[in-house]
Amino acid sequence: MLNHNASLRDADPVVAALVDRELHRQQNGLQLIASENFASRAVIDAVGTPLTNKYAEGYPGKRYYGGCEVVDEVERLAIDRAIELFGADHANVQPHSGSQANFAAYMALIRPGELLMGLSLPHGGHLTHGHKVSHTGIVWQAVHYGVDTATGRIDYDAVRDQAKRDRPRLIVAGGSAYPRIIDFAAFRSIADEIDAFFLVDMAHFAGLVAGGAHPSPVPFADVVTSTTHKTLRGPRAGLILCREEFARRIDKSVFPGHQGGPMEHAIAAKAVAFGEALTSDFQDYAHATVENARTMAQALGGYGFDLVSGGTDTHLMLVDLRPKKLTGKAAESILERAGIIVNKNTIPDDPESPFVTSGIRLGTPAMTTRGLGPLEMEHIAELINRALTRPDEATLAAVRDDVNELTEAFPLYQPMVEAVF
Repeated sequence: MLNHNASLRDADPVVAALVDRELHRQQNGLQLIASENFASRAVIDAVGTPLTNKYAEGYPGKRYYGGCEVVDEVERLAIDRAIELFGADHANVQPHSGSQANFAAYMALIRPGELLMGLSLPHGGHLTHGHKVSHTGIVWQAVHYGVDTATGRIDYDAVRDQAKRDRPRLIVAGGSAYPRIIDFAAFRSIADEIDAFFLVDMAHFAGLVAGGAHPSPVPFADVVTSTTHKTLRGPRAGLILCREEFARRIDKSVFPGHQGGPMEHAIAAKAVAFGEALTSDFQDYAHATVENARTMAQALGGYGFDLVSGGTDTHLMLVDLRPKKLTGKAAESILERAGIIVNKNTIPDDPESPFVTSGIRLGTPAMTTRGLGPLEMEHIAELINRALTRPDEATLAAVRDDVNELTEAFPLYQPMVEAVF
């Protein structure tokens, strides 16, 4: 008979061993993937609670199941904290991911087959902004704006001209590899001029907005979508904010339109993360994340790396490796062998395929959470340069030794490993 009181380690040592291996990987490498972060022990604890047992289709006070008194309080708390954190009229905390938040928001605003316009994926956009392989590019028609390849920045006059020509019903701003602050007021003006809805996907920079290190899109957009991990440092899940006039449409689109029962354990973890983000410590973290990114970008530039747009205003940077005669795929592999984890990424007008790419994307959220500062960012830039300049085994082993020194100096999830995991 199954022992419901057994720990993971006792009940399933195979899975427990895999968790241990992943924890060891996170503890002993430099995680520079811009969309990753390290959630707090409190967030992780909330995800692993008996709230996962409760089915709660509907919304607080309007459920289709009994016994929802406690989870109603949990969800209301998450909603209230999200509204306070971002200054929004309304928040829906049920989306399971950023992609699902985007799909639900689009369905709330425009009809299938209508036209949306978003940032091109190779220019820093996201699959769910109407790319042809995404359902968002199948359910809706889509056109895309890009960056000026000479500057690596969005040309708002060009976006305006395109919008007036194509007349999309929805304009989407935000992306996954655009390192500059977006002019939300300019997009609002463009949307108003053609009577379009305006949505901002702030999944990448939501934590910077929460911490006051980045302008907020909330005053300008009809709807704002986000993940709750990345810079926000919560659980892997989604969030939708909107003006009051769209609240009912958004809620109906999430449930019953797109999802069934909400994951109340994840919503509890969102409430914890939003609470953490309301603190002065988190404000310090958000500003430090941006400072670290600028420091790393400047240091990499000093080693001759070509940064798209010349640098960064946010937590991420996009490196064009063509001057170094490297592909993104090769650089990702080389750096991983040295204990530095990055992801290959397309650059504007990339001549390589998305499986190879000409660039890598780097980010500082996770390393800033771990406590590393500008001096360490300069050191990491030197390690990246050393590994990619001479990727022989001796060099990579020496770089790995330096990585080990950094990870030992800034331990992760210690000394409470057994208590947490």
